[in-house]
Amino acid sequence: MAKSLDRYFQFLGSAKEAQPSGRLWYPAADVYETADGWLVKVELAGVSADDIEIDVQGNRLSIAGCRKDRTCAAGMSYQQMEITYSHFEKNLEFPASIERAKLEYNFDNGLLMIHLIKEQ
Repeated sequence: MAKSLDRYFQFLGSAKEAQPSGRLWYPAADVYETADGWLVKVELAGVSADDIEIDVQGNRLSIAGCRKDRTCAAGMSYQQMEITYSHFEKNLEFPASIERAKLEYNFDNGLLMIHLIKEQ
């Protein structure tokens, strides 16, 4: 037990020197099949619409970009960091090709809504 507590406090003590990992972030997504195609909802809180790329190839929808910390200024130091600021990507597979689907999207309140309308 004492060794576990020592490791715990050692970890807490070193947290301020820790550097962000730079690892990819994989946002959560919901996919709904609709009467005319699919609706994809991706949680992208804190991401600027200008930092999002959407790509369709075959039956794959790829969403990529970067969440940046725009509030951090020179001379600031952090006390606690739990939000991942890095590049992200989300790849979603569909049961059929979506290359010819009409793509409509809206970005509001941290949610990217993509409507893929099947070819008529």
